[in-house]
Amino acid sequence: MKASALLLCLLLSLGAAAQFQDSLSAPNLFIITIDGLRWQEIFHGADEAILKEGGYVADTTLIREMYWSNDQEERRRRLTPFLWNVIAHKGQIYGNRDYGNKMNVSNRYKFSYPGYNEIFTGYADTRFIPNTPVLNENTNVLEYLNKQKGYQHKVAAFSSWNIFPFILNEKRSCIPVNSGYESLDDTDPMSQMIDSVQEAIGNKAHTRYDELTFISAREYIRKRHPKVALVAFGEADEFAHHGQYDRYLRSIANTDRMIAELWYEVQSDPFYRNNTTFLITTDHGRGRRTRTWTDHLFLIGGSREIWMAVMGPGISPLGEMKTDQVLYQKQIAATIARLLGQQFECEHKVGQCIDLPGIAPEISGGIALDRQ
Repeated sequence: MKASALLLCLLLSLGAAAQFQDSLSAPNLFIITIDGLRWQEIFHGADEAILKEGGYVADTTLIREMYWSNDQEERRRRLTPFLWNVIAHKGQIYGNRDYGNKMNVSNRYKFSYPGYNEIFTGYADTRFIPNTPVLNENTNVLEYLNKQKGYQHKVAAFSSWNIFPFILNEKRSCIPVNSGYESLDDTDPMSQMIDSVQEAIGNKAHTRYDELTFISAREYIRKRHPKVALVAFGEADEFAHHGQYDRYLRSIANTDRMIAELWYEVQSDPFYRNNTTFLITTDHGRGRRTRTWTDHLFLIGGSREIWMAVMGPGISPLGEMKTDQVLYQKQIAATIARLLGQQFECEHKVGQCIDLPGIAPEISGGIALDRQ
């Protein structure tokens, strides 16, 4: 009897060890979205025309000291140093239209709900869904991954905007989505402290402070080690809509810092080190002109213009992509799956995965791309 029990324990231990080893060997992916961040600030840095325009900046002298340089490459490094000092040397950055390297939204509406739907479902839905708590009928790539071997119950999402549980259809997909000022409902001291801070905020808007979203995600990642995690920042879009260009720039710089901290966490953790990819993008563009940059919609030129950055094992370190090409937002979902060795297929059409240099092409066929 004792021998049988010992044998059973040994078999269970071996099974657990094998499962842990599989978990370590299967690749990880962090998807980071920054709501409404224009490609112009990514590739040019602070926009001098907007800085000069009265009403958008409270202290022009100070904001220029912080983010301005006559040299464009230095200017963009001042605003997003991690992007240009690290990702540009280790990964790939798409969407600099100065070189004809374009990335576009495919959906006709060009605002947040349709944009996030397109990112995660790979489908530019023609139905009009406003930025309201409407459950998304379309299957998204996160719920698909949550059903795949090695990724079951290892997918999680954190967002500043409180509509994400509906975009990702949390009830149907069974993906935990901590969104807006939703409490973490955990017993550890750090989670309880975060909940206390959130509870103390008197005027809770529909977009949580990005710093709280980041800290909540970081603590979950440290403790639970999800293999696929979404961190969705939202403050940049809020400041832009309010015409606060100085706060918009500060939000971009702060987000770049948080992404750098997350990358450091990843590379300091044996579970993630050298086995984790970051994919960073936005849901829509903004107006190109000095007086339209605050807004975005199908009638505002520039609203479809987006960008993407990716860095991780197997991604060729090509930096700023200067190839004359057009990529589409609806290709991101299949690309997310491909980076994990999967092929995303569901009830609706899915855009073809992006041919990222350095990533093996074997997981690429069979998905139709509608050229636009």
